[in-house]
Amino acid sequence: MSALPILPGTLSAAGQPATLGVMGGGQLGRMFVQAAQRLGYFTAVLDPDPNSPAGLVSHHHVQTGYSDAAGLAQLAALCAAVTTEFENVPAAALQTLAATRPVAPGAAAVAIAQDRIQEKSHFTASAGVAGVTCAPYAVIETPQQLQAVPADLLPGILKTARMGYDGKGQVRVKDAAALAAAWAELKQVPCVLEKMLPLQAECSVIVARGWQGEVVSFPPQLNLHVDGILAVTEVYEGNMPPALAERALDAAKSIANHIGYVGVLCVEFFLVDDGSALGGLVVNEMAPRPHNSGHYTLDACDVSQFDLQVHAMAGLPLPQPRQHSPAIMLNLLGDVWFDAQGQARTPDWQAVLALPGAHLHLYGKTEARVGRKMGHLNITGADVASVKATARQAAAILGLPGCEGL
Repeated sequence: MSALPILPGTLSAAGQPATLGVMGGGQLGRMFVQAAQRLGYFTAVLDPDPNSPAGLVSHHHVQTGYSDAAGLAQLAALCAAVTTEFENVPAAALQTLAATRPVAPGAAAVAIAQDRIQEKSHFTASAGVAGVTCAPYAVIETPQQLQAVPADLLPGILKTARMGYDGKGQVRVKDAAALAAAWAELKQVPCVLEKMLPLQAECSVIVARGWQGEVVSFPPQLNLHVDGILAVTEVYEGNMPPALAERALDAAKSIANHIGYVGVLCVEFFLVDDGSALGGLVVNEMAPRPHNSGHYTLDACDVSQFDLQVHAMAGLPLPQPRQHSPAIMLNLLGDVWFDAQGQARTPDWQAVLALPGAHLHLYGKTEARVGRKMGHLNITGADVASVKATARQAAAILGLPGCEGL
């Protein structure tokens, strides 16, 4: 097991530069690699795709499947510590790596995030300390459980317990007949039925927790989703009521502490109309990694979520981030590369990059497809009004949905 801290720019006894590894070669892995390299670490990526965005910019690319024993052994031999860029990497693979290397987050935490049933149980035990609950729900794994679903949970949203993200594996159901049909459509895999709530908004909190239990956080992010995919994130003072923001922060920290989490964790919440003056807060799900809603930290904070991912896994100090500018993040899907008639085009980057405070981040993906995450645009400025105005201009240039209310 490698000793912590793993300091940048150092050599191992075998003369190997301090190297940090990541399971997964997508855009989150790419931005982790770039943060690690900026500090002076060498990096290694395990991903089967020869053109993975992270693999293309890393010192080492182990091009195997996530459960390949030889690939895992090669990654362990290269690296002093390993992290993951997405929650669906096999937990067993992380457990294998953890036998010889520090792995953050650990397999147990990732396994919870992979299974909505486990996740709901964890939230009930941890977030409740901060006065935050889950949406009312029922587990459906058998026909008997389907028949026993309480009527007051309908209408609701049926979600597969595993492998659901960006709105995938989810079906809205209005009554018992629709629920039965939806479960059959999902091949009767284990599911969770959540009661549909009067949703006002969505938000998320990103925290980082170290090996010794120290925790730092970013301010809550106000998020807008379009067709189940994050479209806009707004982060500035007053983006949500302070009392709710404080409860969300407390709940996210409690969720991380309850399982001894190490690394960067994003917890997503719903803001709902519960009849009170401020509204209520409901915890939705967690992602054991940096998150799309935290991309604004690359340009609006003195420490980004990827910097904290590097610090946490390597056992370095965790500085409390400082947001120095109001920010809006616009997600760039492959749709932007096509016009209204579906013809391929090059987005008008010339006009976008002429906007004040516009920071373009493209992920190195060579093929644009509708719905594929290709990049993001961060807008920063001296005040909220100017940031919103610039974001509206950028959205109009690129034809982005969801920005009309900014």
